[in-house]
Amino acid sequence: MYLEAILVLSQAKGFVRSIDVSEYRNYSKPSVSRAIGILQDGGYVIMGRDGGLTLTEAGREIAEKIYDRHKTLTKFFTLLGVDEAIATDDACRIEHCISDESFFALKNYTMHLESEKKQ
Repeated sequence: MYLEAILVLSQAKGFVRSIDVSEYRNYSKPSVSRAIGILQDGGYVIMGRDGGLTLTEAGREIAEKIYDRHKTLTKFFTLLGVDEAIATDDACRIEHCISDESFFALKNYTMHLESEKKQ
């Protein structure tokens, strides 16, 4: 979720700091600081001298995969008539544990539902 937050914030703001992630996710500053340290050690995030966070190529790949899942799952649930806030919360829970096979099937079906809805 931290990688996804950094991706979303960097797209919206350009410059992302740990405090931005903390506020965006409503997590404590110490929790974010610890997580960012782990992500740095894993080679997913780089912290600049100015405190700015940048995703490495590996970090960006994971973040984009998770964010695609998030957007697709949210869209799928809203197409089914689920309230957007509930759909977003449910997508956050599911995006991390759904298999690739199930996700791709759901993504294809969501695109099918969208195209039917437009007709």
